[in-house]
Amino acid sequence: MRKDWDTYFMDIAFMVSTRSRCPRRHVGTVLVQGKKLLGTAYNGAPMGVQDCSEAGCMIVEEFEPAPAGSTEMIKKQRCIRTIHAEQNLLLFTDRVDREGSVVYVTDQPCWTCANMLANSGIAEIVYYRPYPKDYDKVAALMEQRGLIFRKLDNYTPPADTEVQDGS
Repeated sequence: MRKDWDTYFMDIAFMVSTRSRCPRRHVGTVLVQGKKLLGTAYNGAPMGVQDCSEAGCMIVEEFEPAPAGSTEMIKKQRCIRTIHAEQNLLLFTDRVDREGSVVYVTDQPCWTCANMLANSGIAEIVYYRPYPKDYDKVAALMEQRGLIFRKLDNYTPPADTEVQDGS
């Protein structure tokens, strides 16, 4: 049985993610115009710099208010050594290729990546794994910007492409 286009391109994004050397999360993304693959990227350290598997993660802690007006603060830990897959995709593709295109990404973009994608010329983001910490504000941004933002349901990643989330 032939795979549908969403499954095909998400499978490629998951295969691209296997290039990542991040011990916490492997993320892959692909840029598609029509049915033509225009670029791929994954998360990792800048070229020529030791990555997290060699030098360890550079973890920072941040605090942000809990949603729904709560007075509690949520502690977030993130690695700042790694350039996100979406950021790498934008760095290594041309704006003209991105105009009206679709980005398939293994994980829902974080707030920073969503901001960058919203300003990049793309028309749609398709993701598989949710990122609950940023979901509400990212979804609101995509709606405000008029971009299609959808989770790929009923999808199973290719075997041996998923890494357990260590964050």
